Amino acid sequence: MAKLVLGIGTSHTPMLNTPAEDWPRFIDRDGVREFLDKEGRPATYEELLSRVEPHVAAELTPERMAARHTAAQAGVAHLRDAVRRAELDALIIVGDDHKELYHDDNLPGFVIYHGKTIRNVPPNGFSGPDWARRANARYYEEKEPREYPVESDLALHLITALVDREFDPVSSDALPEEKGEGHAFAFVRKRLMEDETLPVVPVFINTYFPPNQPTPRRCYKLGQAIREAVESYPGDARIGIVGSGGLSHFVVDEDLDRGVIDACARKDADALQSLPRHKLNSGSSEIRMWICTAGAAEHLDFRWSSYVPGYRTPAGSGTGLGFALWS
Repeated sequence: MAKLVLGIGTSHTPMLNTPAEDWPRFIDRDGVREFLDKEGRPATYEELLSRVEPHVAAELTPERMAARHTAAQAGVAHLRDAVRRAELDALIIVGDDHKELYHDDNLPGFVIYHGKTIRNVPPNGFSGPDWARRANARYYEEKEPREYPVESDLALHLITALVDREFDPVSSDALPEEKGEGHAFAFVRKRLMEDETLPVVPVFINTYFPPNQPTPRRCYKLGQAIREAVESYPGDARIGIVGSGGLSHFVVDEDLDRGVIDACARKDADALQSLPRHKLNSGSSEIRMWICTAGAAEHLDFRWSSYVPGYRTPAGSGTGLGFALWS
C-alpha cells in the first residue's frame, strides 16, 4: 500500500517573495488595514502602535530585517531540498482560498480537487505598487496559463475514503473559467517543487471566512483521515503532504507561533486540537493547515523547524514565518 513519507508546514506570505529592502513598504497597506489583535479583537493600526511590545523596534533596523529575510529564505530552501530528496510520487497540498475560487454564494468547508490537471494563471488586474505586484507575480506563470498534473486517482480515493470516515468533502474536477490555483497552492508549486511533473492533490480548507471555519479538532482529525486514506491506496506510492499558510498574521504573535511549532515537535495532539479559536482568525486562521498536517504526519519524526518573527512595521504587524519538516 502507499505510504505518507513526508510532512511539511510552510508560510506562503508575499513577504517570502519580497526582498528585505521592500519589507518596510508593507506599511503602505498595513497602515490602513483592519486588524484583529492577538486576542481576536478588532484593532486599528494606531491602536496596535500604542501597545506594541518594546522589542519590535529593534527588529526593524535594516540589518535585522536583512538577517531575518536571509533566515526565512533558508527555511524555504531547506523545505525545497526535502521535497526533492523524498522522491515523491505525489504531493498533497492543503491550503486555503482567499475568495480566489470560492465566494459567499458557495463557500465549502473542505474541497478535494480531482481534475486531471490544474491551471496556474498569470496575474490579471492586480492593483498596487510595483513592489507588491512583483511579489504577487512570483506565485504565478509569467505569460500564459499552464496546466500542471494532478494525481486524480489518489484524489478520488481520498474523497471516497474520507466519506467512509464521516467527512463530507466537496468534490471538484474543474476551476472556473479563466481562473487558476490560488496562492496557497501556487507558492508550494513555485517555491518548493523543483520537479514540474510531480502531480499534486489540492485539498482546500476554509480557514478564513465565518461561519463554517472548521474547528482545530476537526482539522487534526482530517489530517489523520488523510493519512489512513493514503495507507489504503493501492500500490507502493510515496506520498507527501504540505500545509501551506500561517503562521500568525497580520499581527505577529510569537507566543502563539512558537507554541504551535512546539506542539508539533512534541506531537501534542491535545494542544493542537484545543488551540483557542478566537486566535485562529484573519491570517492566523491558516494555522489550521499546520494542524491538519500534524495530524497526517503524527506517525513520522518531527525532524526540523525554523521560525522567523516577520515584523515589518512599528506596530508589530507582519507574519510569523514558520517552516517545519516531518519525515
